[in-house]
Amino acid sequence: RTVDFRNVLLILTSNLGSQYLIDPTLDDSARRDSVMAAVRQAFKPEFLNRLDEIVMFDALSKDELARIVDLQLAAFDQRLAVRRITVTVTDAARTWLTDTGYDPAYGARPLRRLVHTAIGDPLARMLIGGAVLDGQHVVVDSEGEGLALRVTD
Repeated sequence: RTVDFRNVLLILTSNLGSQYLIDPTLDDSARRDSVMAAVRQAFKPEFLNRLDEIVMFDALSKDELARIVDLQLAAFDQRLAVRRITVTVTDAARTWLTDTGYDPAYGARPLRRLVHTAIGDPLARMLIGGAVLDGQHVVVDSEGEGLALRVTD
């Protein structure tokens, strides 16, 4: 079977050289050179030659991280809407998530996992155990070194 790739935009992502992107001692040119050296070390020239362009992105800002948290929470809201369960995440909890879940070397992937382990998993256990019922409201707040989920009517 033959596949036509003439109108395809293929995007590949990597964290190769990400340690250089967050190095405050490097200027933009040195940063790019260091990242490209890491890319050339990891991939064969034959592969790199097939890429039209390599684009490097800056590290995510706190505002961008907060938007990622909001997107993850919106996905929870959609799934819970069927049961009329609402979730409110306090500003303190959002701050904890963005501060704890972001790793400059790995980007926002750990943040996404943290939202699931710190909110999604406990909430699922509460639903299965009957601690949260249809139509109830759950408040997520920062508490100690983590988050606490509290049910309200």
